[in-house]
Amino acid sequence: MVGETPYIYYSFRGNENIIKDSLSKLIDSQKNLKRIIFDSNNAGFIQKIINLTKPFKLKSLFICKKSQVKAGLLQSLLQKSGDYLENFGTSCDYDLLEKQIIDSIIIYCKNIKSFAVFSIYDKTIYSTINLIEKRNLNHLSINIDQFLTGNSLIEGCIKRSSIILQNLGQILPSKLEYLNLSLHIKLNDFKIFLKNSQNTFIKKLLIDNKEGDDILVILPHIKEHIMKKKRVKYLAITDTFFGSFAYDIFRYKDLFYLNDEVEEFRLHNVKVQKYYDLTISITDFIKEVD
Repeated sequence: MVGETPYIYYSFRGNENIIKDSLSKLIDSQKNLKRIIFDSNNAGFIQKIINLTKPFKLKSLFICKKSQVKAGLLQSLLQKSGDYLENFGTSCDYDLLEKQIIDSIIIYCKNIKSFAVFSIYDKTIYSTINLIEKRNLNHLSINIDQFLTGNSLIEGCIKRSSIILQNLGQILPSKLEYLNLSLHIKLNDFKIFLKNSQNTFIKKLLIDNKEGDDILVILPHIKEHIMKKKRVKYLAITDTFFGSFAYDIFRYKDLFYLNDEVEEFRLHNVKVQKYYDLTISITDFIKEVD
């Protein structure tokens, strides 16, 4: 429980009986239940929610990385609670499950305001773009990959990053509270994104370029299309170059430490912050936006 806005983190770790007993009591009472963070393969509690005769007003749902619950059960949950759901995030390890979940969100959840996706696959990329286009979002976080383990995976992430940047700008709403793009950014793709998103104001813009290009490569274009047009209030930019393994980081740079650049942005009323100070992590995402 968190303050006056309790949530459920349901996991296969810990004492299963205690978790299920506490969960059952909360579901039966529905007192202040707003969020579920799901990291489990035990679907019993979802079935219990589905079997309720009264509405289940679930506001936030996060599907964690190792969850393998059947898509049919999640679809039934979204059918029951979709009208109330506003905040949704996923970091599934399984592309087919993630696609089925996102497609169900598009069908049943018309009031999504915050969307975070921390893994994107070939099978899910266009469903992800479709969801963003069909919802008037306030918060959006896209992380193309968290962990890399080889050149073939990196090549796939580069391709999907390109698709996102070429298709995202023109479907963003006129105003966003938070946009975090953690992608492999090629300059030509990024220029397309900047041009297509010129009618969008973003309060907090975060960019993590996993391609490894120096910040200074994209910075002139950010100044031209964002800083001078006063399109953001807070800005954070970092670049991280990964090797063949997730822990093999060759270079890391943050705009915050480039003092002259930070001062130039300040003169245009843009506050530069450290990327990892401004970012909302996977576990904090739903608690932050709720």
